[in-house]
Amino acid sequence: MIAPARASTAFVAALRAEGGTIAELTGDQEPGCLSSEPARLAAAGPRARGFEAEYELLVEMIFEGCLLHYGPQRAVRTADPDLALLLGDQLYAMGLARLARIGDLAAIGELADVISLVAQAHVARAPDLADAVWLAGAVAIGWGSDTRHAEAKELARTQDPGAAAALRSAVESRSRGAAVSGRRSA
Repeated sequence: MIAPARASTAFVAALRAEGGTIAELTGDQEPGCLSSEPARLAAAGPRARGFEAEYELLVEMIFEGCLLHYGPQRAVRTADPDLALLLGDQLYAMGLARLARIGDLAAIGELADVISLVAQAHVARAPDLADAVWLAGAVAIGWGSDTRHAEAKELARTQDPGAAAALRSAVESRSRGAAVSGRRSA
């Protein structure tokens, strides 16, 4: 896994290298404060081996896009809610484009599910479910998916009250030995 300070520096550098509004609105951050749990988890799994820094960066971009949509804003900050949505979409696209260059179609599908299920959870005012979706998605990217994970995502799609618990259980079964805390993420 990448050291949090190095990962944060790489993330901010990538945002600034993009230029335009994203670069202009990327604030100065303390080293290490921008390394999210989902990004670290995805990069720590065996599926990311050899591309750990790239997986951490691209998941961080998509996570940041989510924060622009639903808050709280972190690296990229704007008081304009419409601009926040547009920049969030731009970050989703940037992260998915990086993943497409790697050629990991399974992870692209997983992140598409994360984006849609997190949106659904926020509409339902279920932040615990959004957190569980992010953790389960990150573990599926890093360690792969299984039937238990797919079934838990289906519970989330149907807004089953047990979806968050099922997703967390799927995380536990797939990432034994990984440091998965279940803290609030987005």
